[in-house]
Amino acid sequence: MRRRCGVLLTAALLAQLAAGPSHAASGAAWEREPAGQCGVVRSGDTPLGGALVTLYQAGDGPGARPRVLATARSAQDGRFALDYRPPQDPRAVLYVLADLAGSQAGPGDRPRPEGPVTLAAVVSGAEAPPELVVNERTTVAAAYALARFTGPEGVAGTSPGLQNAATVAHNLADTGTGGIAALLAAPPNGALTSTMAEFNTLANLLAACVTGDACDQLFDLARSPGRERPRTTWQAAVDIAHDPGHNAAALFALADTTRRYRPALPAAPDAWTVALRYEGNGHELDGPGNLAFDADGNAWVTNNYRYGADPTVPVCGGRSVLKFTPAGRDAPGAPYRGGGVYGAGFGITVDAGGSAWVGNFGFQGRGCPIDPAPLERSVSQFAPDGTALSPAEGWRGGGIVQPQGMAADRAGTVWVADCGGDAVTRIPDGDATRAREVATPALHKPFGAAVDPAGRLWVSGNGSDSVQALGPDGALGPSVSGGGLRRPLGVATDSRGNVWVGNSGVLPVPCGNDGTGDPAGDFAAAVGNGDDDATGPRPGASVTLIGPDGTPAPEPLTGGGLFLPWGVAVDGDDTVWVANFGGHRVARLCGVDLAACPPGFRTGQPISPPDTGYSSDALERNTGVQIDPSGNVWLVNNWRTVPVQTNPGGHELVVLVGAAAPVAAPRLGGGGHP
Repeated sequence: MRRRCGVLLTAALLAQLAAGPSHAASGAAWEREPAGQCGVVRSGDTPLGGALVTLYQAGDGPGARPRVLATARSAQDGRFALDYRPPQDPRAVLYVLADLAGSQAGPGDRPRPEGPVTLAAVVSGAEAPPELVVNERTTVAAAYALARFTGPEGVAGTSPGLQNAATVAHNLADTGTGGIAALLAAPPNGALTSTMAEFNTLANLLAACVTGDACDQLFDLARSPGRERPRTTWQAAVDIAHDPGHNAAALFALADTTRRYRPALPAAPDAWTVALRYEGNGHELDGPGNLAFDADGNAWVTNNYRYGADPTVPVCGGRSVLKFTPAGRDAPGAPYRGGGVYGAGFGITVDAGGSAWVGNFGFQGRGCPIDPAPLERSVSQFAPDGTALSPAEGWRGGGIVQPQGMAADRAGTVWVADCGGDAVTRIPDGDATRAREVATPALHKPFGAAVDPAGRLWVSGNGSDSVQALGPDGALGPSVSGGGLRRPLGVATDSRGNVWVGNSGVLPVPCGNDGTGDPAGDFAAAVGNGDDDATGPRPGASVTLIGPDGTPAPEPLTGGGLFLPWGVAVDGDDTVWVANFGGHRVARLCGVDLAACPPGFRTGQPISPPDTGYSSDALERNTGVQIDPSGNVWLVNNWRTVPVQTNPGGHELVVLVGAAAPVAAPRLGGGGHP
């Protein structure tokens, strides 16, 4: 069949050249050689003939109109052949829509979809297969990966977010076979989590419309409150990705009527979030603590411990910083060593020049023979290519003691929360030789750190139930207490200068000493050693909202799945995401931009299901959460669900594909779209 496809393409290209320019070259001065793509449209094993297949180049910029490169009709056996001139821009994102009731477009016209069934596949981001399969699986993959770039006109967006998103689609579906992609099919995904079954169930949901009479029911259920009703299966899948908790049980019941793809879910999920696990080379992640994105959308990740597969064998502190591509694979040369890295915790940031900074807390498993005291007083710096810029002992001075949260601003200043020193270190212009200690009397155990749009730093005090603001020059600003602050950890700011603080309620971070002599033991005791899902949220689990002037909201925010809140992130729509150190769930709260929330919602109201949040068995105990330029929500499995203190570390990153509004990287203060 490949030979036949090649003959069809050759004939089509010769005819095109003889006839002169076609719609594929309309309005552009093309210089590249003609190309072709063969494919087949089908539902499961059933070919779908008569589909209008259109190859698009995504729009370059928000709201830009996609360009039609080629169209064709699928034959009775579902096969089609597209001939086109490739775009001159090598970064251009190409995708295919197959409309089963569309009318043929004339030269220079846009296709006019008329039917309810539209399937999709992403062409860019992976090597083109000999035969492109367009089916329900490839449609779900495209819808979730490109969810934040798909609008009424089609797919459009900016670099690198759009390009990275196209690559992620190939982690879900194999466009050469129409099957499950290799990454989703194998550990740490595959049978180890429910994501593969959920992905198949979403494909079954579309199949109920493609081959049945359930289209109206699908479109009614997929319609988000306040939004237009979708008119195609492609639009329905995008809408579900945008609002995964809406009508989750009813959508499952519809999907369960058509079990075309297996394995499928046996019961309804609380939400249709698609959670992928990444593990790099499989023997490097052990206790990832936090992450930060660079301008290309790569994730830099801290590691508490040196990798060890057996939790009963003591491990010492991790001596590397990890870097993952936007698709979850090791960046060239990663992981990177040197520069004084040892037992890094929650502290990591990428500065305006692209350098990654890591706080060396000195984490290690119980039984490690190394004395961490000399190693927990520095930060490390790495160039964008992973070259260590800090000396072998790390950058010292400026009062750095057991560093945790870190942040960078637009002016080049790097900030460090010195959890063991009850102070903050300011590194002006990223010059560690000029680092100085800033006393913060209102803070005990400084932990989380974030910069707001005005360049002010906000730091949480885990041991003082407080938050301190500092001016860009280090001058002390408002000190905040009340508003539900209770054992606070992560801090994030939005585009309007509001501050969002995650209150664990009960977790005393293991830095310094509160008089017991065993900070790590106190922390482990507060966490517990069992799977505590059934016990409900811990006391004080909440989020505190602080206004730009330092005034906290009178009552803390609860619900939406908050359990043991830790990291906090704000997406490009100012929506708030909260990681939990228990409960296997992520909470999502309405932010200050009410237009980005369901109709009638108020600031702080949970968008995720009120009792469970967005839960997933791919999640364990999560600390850091961040959002990339493609709108993917990244979390770190910091500890195992049942931690053994010789090596309690988790071994994966978890990504909720297309779940959030994209964020510009690196994060240098506040929210907003890239």
